[in-house]
Amino acid sequence: MKTEYKQLLKPEIVNSVSGLSLIARVIVDGYLHGQNHSRRVGAGMEFSQYRGYEPGDDLRRLDWKVLARSGRYYIKQSEIETNIAVKFIVDASKSMLHKEDGISKSEYVKVVIASLAHLCQNQGDAVGLFALNNQNVRSVFPKMQKQHFNRFLLELINIKNEGKWPDNPGIIENIHNRGEKELIILISDMYESSTEITNLIKSLKTSRNEIVLFQITGKREMDFDYKGTVTFEDLETGQRIKIDAEKAKQDYLNAFKEKINTVKDDLLANDISYQLFRMDENIGQLLQIFLKNRNRLV
Repeated sequence: MKTEYKQLLKPEIVNSVSGLSLIARVIVDGYLHGQNHSRRVGAGMEFSQYRGYEPGDDLRRLDWKVLARSGRYYIKQSEIETNIAVKFIVDASKSMLHKEDGISKSEYVKVVIASLAHLCQNQGDAVGLFALNNQNVRSVFPKMQKQHFNRFLLELINIKNEGKWPDNPGIIENIHNRGEKELIILISDMYESSTEITNLIKSLKTSRNEIVLFQITGKREMDFDYKGTVTFEDLETGQRIKIDAEKAKQDYLNAFKEKINTVKDDLLANDISYQLFRMDENIGQLLQIFLKNRNRLV
């Protein structure tokens, strides 16, 4: 029987390398199975044209039949030939510990990143991981080897959510390579004191890269379906506030919508993709958005 990935979204499964790898495979295989035709073509797959051999080309892609007939060296050129570095930047602040249906945003983001990284591995892309908060920076620079992918997953499950988003803009200097073609995926709940996360995202943009922000929210955050008197706690500051949920609902929803629109408009104006995503939605949609932005680089 086909496994539904949502059945696997349990902390004890998400927080192990084997469990996270399993969930990623289930999600990616399920997504690819639903596609009628993938335009991604790589070594050993369908190709669109030939090009002349160049030193350093993989000889396994040399067309020996053409060589035998013509004496010329031709390489089967993929429909998409790429050497893309995909860098995942994850918000490791304490606000990402917010839970819904037994799983935190942080754990859910681990599943999202593992799935996207698994897809990258299938595409032959190098993947890197950077987890940021004002207490620590966890870094795994991009590589594409299988051993690297296992280390990538290990670092992913070892992310410790603490503090808040770093207020030091220079933190990206060791992350960002302005001279390379790269796809940067930043995942955050966008809880910012001012515009510190938005500003960092904009500072990453160059003419050679693509940047995508996935803003992760919970269903209850979006719908605010609380009843009666509720006490809310700011996970980053510990501050608590008691409110009448029904009276506060409309003001909250208006402020939330305004914040989303402000961030979205600001990023789009800087040629940065924005996607709001709820934890109860199908992760396969994010894979499709990811591939769309990836293909803009090739």
